[in-house]
Amino acid sequence: MRAKESMHALSWCLSNLVSHNSRNTLVLLYMKPPPPIYTSFDAAGYVFSSDVISALEKYGSDLVNSVMTRAESVIRSYGTNINAEKITRSGEAKDVICSIVNKLGADTLVMGSHGYGFFKSRALLGSVSDYCAKHVKCPVVIVKHTDDK
Repeated sequence: MRAKESMHALSWCLSNLVSHNSRNTLVLLYMKPPPPIYTSFDAAGYVFSSDVISALEKYGSDLVNSVMTRAESVIRSYGTNINAEKITRSGEAKDVICSIVNKLGADTLVMGSHGYGFFKSRALLGSVSDYCAKHVKCPVVIVKHTDDK
């Protein structure tokens, strides 16, 4: 999920589900894409150096830090004292999200939505939010982000 939809969902959650003196824990889950599998040669026969691989891994870590820093900023802007726990995982998003939500015994799962529409999102790509709504044990709130294009 892109950060824009995630921050919108976080803002919605803070506005609608969290009281300013809440003692609950808000879990921020960031799903990194699975790491690419590198071979010493790519399809065109070019060699991947360890420097290139390291640079790609650093970029991924920087991206996680950037998104989590923005999330912390959004939480601070709401003036709430809620405890926020940050979790970063890699893998198939729908499976990892469901596993963590069920393991933690979450009260509610709040997810952002790309808003691609039925055909592209569900028919072609499948929908992580639809899958999670069917496989987690708690209520799921899908926060739609409308983008003025």
